[in-house]
Amino acid sequence: MKQRPRIIIIGAGFGGLFAARALANKPVEALLVDRQNFHTFTPLLYQVATCALDPSDIAYPVRSIFRQNKNIHTLLGDVIAVDYTARQVTIQTHQGLRQEPYDYLIIATGSTPTYFGNDAFRAHALELRTLSDAVQLRNHILTKFEQAAWSQESAEVEALTTIVVVGGGPTGLETAGAIYELYNHVLSREYSQRDLRARVILVEMLPHLLAPYPATLRDAALAQLQSLGVEVILERPLTHVAADHITLGDGRVIPTHTLVWSAGVSASPLADMLDVPLARGGRLPIQPTTEVIGRERVYAVGDITYLEDADGQPYPMLIPVAQQQGILAAENILADIDGRSSHPFSYHDRGIMATIGRRRAVAWIYNRIPLRGYMAWLAWLALHLLTLLGFRNRLSVFLNWVWNYFTYDRSVRIILEQQQSTLWPQPISTSPPPNMVQ
Repeated sequence: MKQRPRIIIIGAGFGGLFAARALANKPVEALLVDRQNFHTFTPLLYQVATCALDPSDIAYPVRSIFRQNKNIHTLLGDVIAVDYTARQVTIQTHQGLRQEPYDYLIIATGSTPTYFGNDAFRAHALELRTLSDAVQLRNHILTKFEQAAWSQESAEVEALTTIVVVGGGPTGLETAGAIYELYNHVLSREYSQRDLRARVILVEMLPHLLAPYPATLRDAALAQLQSLGVEVILERPLTHVAADHITLGDGRVIPTHTLVWSAGVSASPLADMLDVPLARGGRLPIQPTTEVIGRERVYAVGDITYLEDADGQPYPMLIPVAQQQGILAAENILADIDGRSSHPFSYHDRGIMATIGRRRAVAWIYNRIPLRGYMAWLAWLALHLLTLLGFRNRLSVFLNWVWNYFTYDRSVRIILEQQQSTLWPQPISTSPPPNMVQ
């Protein structure tokens, strides 16, 4: 019997997952490699971090997704080398190193936070890219509030209850709004020995929030964020970050023990393994077919890639781009196997949206219809609920949202200490930025 072509997919984020789905039950063997055994619904990471959802509500086991697809196999491991000449990848697993050959390779390892050359900031910053990041941030903000409840120094209390979020994109707005609601509508009611109120500050170096949005929606987002109680500082970059304070470009010093970084991302470090000239942000240049330029039978999708649209602008690092490129890469590989022509990427843009807090959001539907406030918030809720994997997850999230809305309660307020795994010394993110748009 003729051996079926073997396809390795690196990364079980949205791009890799949709590529594997497109290959399910096709005359190929596919191996999906990821350093986690679950797919994370990254748009709701901030809700795990702010005690609104349990981690299991937004994670779904990869093996369960492909339980009925006998040609899709999964491997828990971290790719540490790609030999594009011999067509094999080296994977670090619990059992040791494995060499896995491929006929075609799809790289979908997403992106990682960037500090724009200020790597010293990383030591005192909290990120929100993975499920572990979300649990770590939840632990941190709950611990700081516990410390503030018993501190005798007013200046220390102020620093412990001041949270700075850097970045005026959807992730920054969602995180700032959710933290404010957690502190000032939930936790403040539970510390009867003293009056604790949190101060949440959003810092953005540009003169506006939500850069890709039209000006009217930018202004609406700013007004809604301020009406919630979040302080917004525009046109001020960070110049210094320490454990107990930050310094802005105008010299202002803000005492704080909590800095959440959501200011930007760069391509996954795996891009360096292909030994090709990289584009802006360390992204892999790909052809319109999603094949990596200069590397035969190697495809890349999602945040790690650089491809320009008809206007000469790179496609944004968004979940729908990763999903659509993942499907196209799989279809073009099947076409190549059958001797058919490949198709170029054509992005079906359904618009963008961002939530700010309860009854607060902005949406730019199909880049034509602006929504703001309550209607945009309902659209955001419906979209994310429908696109979440698994009926149990959808039901659990829906019930939590209903409970939170009517009671202002956040039930997952537990401090869960984590131990760093020693299996993979240097994590690679396999998910796109945590903002869900369609």
